Amino acid sequence: MSHGAPLLPLFHHADYAPPLPPGHRFPMSKYALLLPALAAAGQGIDARNPELMPVEWLHAVHDPAYVDAVLAASVPPEIERRIGLPVTPAVARRTQLVAGGTYGAALHALRHGWAANGAGGSHHAGPDGGAGYCVTNDLAIAANRLVCEGQVRCILIVDCDVHQGDGTALIMAGRDDIITLSIHAEKNFPVRKARSHLDIGLPDGTGDADYLAALEPALAALLARHRPGLVLHQAGVDPHHSDRLGRLALTDAGLAAREALVARLVVRAGAALAVTLGGGYAQDPADVARRHALALCASWQGWNVAAREVAA
Repeated sequence: MSHGAPLLPLFHHADYAPPLPPGHRFPMSKYALLLPALAAAGQGIDARNPELMPVEWLHAVHDPAYVDAVLAASVPPEIERRIGLPVTPAVARRTQLVAGGTYGAALHALRHGWAANGAGGSHHAGPDGGAGYCVTNDLAIAANRLVCEGQVRCILIVDCDVHQGDGTALIMAGRDDIITLSIHAEKNFPVRKARSHLDIGLPDGTGDADYLAALEPALAALLARHRPGLVLHQAGVDPHHSDRLGRLALTDAGLAAREALVARLVVRAGAALAVTLGGGYAQDPADVARRHALALCASWQGWNVAAREVAA
């Protein structure tokens, strides 16, 4: 990183990584490890604190009774099993903070072009409640609030997690002001897919070149058709070939190329870009954090390069 390189605007909070029971499969510590991973990559950050998302905006996209149970840390055991996480008071606080971080990153991006949330992308949480390690859907909550407040006319949610963004698709079904694109492993979780505005289901083992060849024309077409003012990007790193819950075969270079591609297309379309981390399930949480840092750096650098090209 050259001296004087721009600082990456990142919404982050220590409470993004609450404790889970010992040996739990979800790599919660990756959120705390992200900051040292960015430092190791030589990327300076402009750290910003998220605000708690007000309860009424959680109620606006999720069943209010479910939201109230989450915030009271009284979610029934069968729903906790569907989520895959114990909903403790710390996890409940986290879900409001993460939604606030995605909203904050989106607002910053609308003003300055690009920003990231150092968590988020909780795309399996649907209208009725959480699932798949997702308690509430920060993407849907933030997008709905931004449109309702008149901050932006149209938002495109670009979900590059290896798992389909089924919860987001269900929440946004039938809307023409919040558009959903999901590119994912077709045979992966969830078994029963929802219907996004556009779904790209990829066969197992899809590598860098075929992945990018599928994503580029689809994203370019949606940007041209809907002219969104903002793209909310779920930048999951679980399409990586070594991910435990993956099924695709992207390399580090492929993940970086994906992020640069999304940034370039968004800049050329005249939209702002807000990035959330999404999934990543390597054996070692430090490896996941390193991949998230790689993706964020590639997106930030790609956006800056493309912005300079457009300005020239």
